[in-house]
Amino acid sequence: MNLKRSNRNLALIRRLALTPYSFWAVLFILVPLIFVAYYAFTDSAFHFTTENILRFFKATSEISDENGTRMVHTYLLIFGRSLKLAVISTIICLVFGYPFAYLISRASPKTQGILITLIMIPMWMNFLIRTYAWMTILQDTGIFNGLLGMLGLGKIHIIGTESAVVIGMVYDYFPYMILPIYSVMAKMDIKLIEAAHDLGCNGIGVLRRVIWPLSLPGVISGITMVLIPSISTFYISQKLGNGKFYLIGDAIESQYTANNLHFAAAIAFILMVILLICMAVMQRAANKRATA
Repeated sequence: MNLKRSNRNLALIRRLALTPYSFWAVLFILVPLIFVAYYAFTDSAFHFTTENILRFFKATSEISDENGTRMVHTYLLIFGRSLKLAVISTIICLVFGYPFAYLISRASPKTQGILITLIMIPMWMNFLIRTYAWMTILQDTGIFNGLLGMLGLGKIHIIGTESAVVIGMVYDYFPYMILPIYSVMAKMDIKLIEAAHDLGCNGIGVLRRVIWPLSLPGVISGITMVLIPSISTFYISQKLGNGKFYLIGDAIESQYTANNLHFAAAIAFILMVILLICMAVMQRAANKRATA
C-alpha cells in the first residue's frame, strides 16, 4: 500500500515538474503553429480557401538581384535550391562534427569542458554579427583573399556564390550538430567498445556495429537541428549570396514584408509539413536500424 502511494506521489511530482515546460510548449510552439495553419487556409477576409496552398505549386516569383537583374523563379524551384544547400550544409556538419563529437566525449572531463566552451563561444555572438564577419572574410578584398595574395596564390571569388552561402550555414549551425551527438556519446558505456575490441572487431567494425547505432539518436537530433534552420534561412543567403540565391526563407520574408500574410503562412505551412515528414522517415529508419 505504501509502495503504491509512493509511486502515485512520484508520478504527481513528475507531472508537476513538467507543467512549466508543457505550458511553455503550448504557448510558444503549438499556438503559433495553429495560427500559421489558420492563416494558410484562409483568405484576406478569413474565409476558408486552399488557394494559398495551390499557389505555391503553380505561382512564380519575380525578384531583382543587387545588379537590378530581374529573375523569375517557381516556388518549387526555390524550395529545391533551398533543400540542396541545406542538405549539403548538413552533410558537411555531420562529416566533420561526428568525429569531433567523439573525440570530445573520450577526452577528460576538464578537456571536455574547455572544448565545449570553445564550441559555444561563437553562439554567444549575435547571428547578424557572425554573418557580417564572414562577409569581411570572403569578399574579393577580404581577409581570405588577402592571405592568398601574401602566399603568392591567385584570388578566389567566393562571396556571392553558393559556396559562400554553404560556408555561412556550416559555420552558424555547426555547434547544433556537435552538441546532440556529444551528449549521446558522453553517456555511451565504454565497456561496450572494449568488449567489441576483445571480440575481434577492428576500428571500423566498432564504429559500424557499436558506436554508430548507439549514437543514432544524437545524429538524428543533430541533422534535424541543422537541416531545419538551414532550409529556412534567409539572412545568410541575402548577405553572403549577394541576393543571387533566392531561398524559401527569402520567399517567406518577402511575402511577409509585402503584407501577404496568408501566402507567407501557406509557404511556411508547406515547409513545416515537408520537414515533419522527412523527420518522421529519418526517425523510423533510425529505429529500424537500432532494432536490427
